[in-house]
Amino acid sequence: MHVKQTIAIIGAAGNMGQAIAKALAKEENRLLLFSSNQQKAQLVAEEIKSKNAAIEVEGTGCPVDASWEADIIILAVPYQAEAEIAKKIEDVARQKIVISISNPLNETFDGLVTLPGTSAGEELQKILPDSKVIKAFNTTYAVNFVQPLIDGKQTDAFIAGDHATALTVVEELVRSAGFNPIVAGPLKVSQTLENMQLLLIQLTMKYNYNWHAGWKILHN
Repeated sequence: MHVKQTIAIIGAAGNMGQAIAKALAKEENRLLLFSSNQQKAQLVAEEIKSKNAAIEVEGTGCPVDASWEADIIILAVPYQAEAEIAKKIEDVARQKIVISISNPLNETFDGLVTLPGTSAGEELQKILPDSKVIKAFNTTYAVNFVQPLIDGKQTDAFIAGDHATALTVVEELVRSAGFNPIVAGPLKVSQTLENMQLLLIQLTMKYNYNWHAGWKILHN
């Protein structure tokens, strides 16, 4: 029997936050959607409910309340906002899975603002030492959640983390969102994953992929 999970999506009114919320809007999930603009979070919740009244979803204006009730917390916010949000929810995020989707891009998209030898995922783990930080959804664009198939192939989505049980939970979450999950390794692999997305963004702009592109490992 599937156990209902409560998932808090912090930054639910942004492009990625909305895309993740809609992809995870299934009856076995309860969604708590936070935005600094509570009205926007409620509009996203209402849109989800309009398509399936059985979905448990609500908008909230408090990240602490959303995180306190959640089993899984998804920080769907830019890297520049991640640390501030993490410090607010630290006490209520203990022992919980916290998913970092951010890419620490600079303003010109030609590099990362994190120091060499670290990543946004690892920096988040330092702020939340008692949480199970997992890197996920950072190598996907928002439109991929609507169309995870590209050229007839299911987009791969990479995951990294140091907690085996949490990785298994997030792997299933990624699969339920429509992607082929690949556990890439421990949390330090976030450095590679964040550089992968930097490259994909650069290629998307260079070759005009129209923000609908993704990674796929082809193998025997």
